Amino acid sequence: MNIVEALHQEEAKLHRQLSAVRSAIAALNGSAKPAVSAGRFSSPPSANGKRTISAAARAKMSRKAKERWAKIRAVQSKGKTTK
Repeated sequence: MNIVEALHQEEAKLHRQLSAVRSAIAALNGSAKPAVSAGRFSSPPSANGKRTISAAARAKMSRKAKERWAKIRAVQSKGKTTK
């Protein structure tokens, strides 16, 4: 990791912290506008500009997709008759 990339990551982290502090102040002041939670930010863009996804999120998506396909296959297999 080069120094410029590290500085960009630090900048993104500081922006998230600043946003969290501002939303906390707004909440304490009774602001009518809902604040965005600090945990809902995407990771900083990589060198190619694409967003990255964590391994845990990728595993969860895979597990849910497999569950959806299992339901579809179960319905399809009920409709089939054995020869």
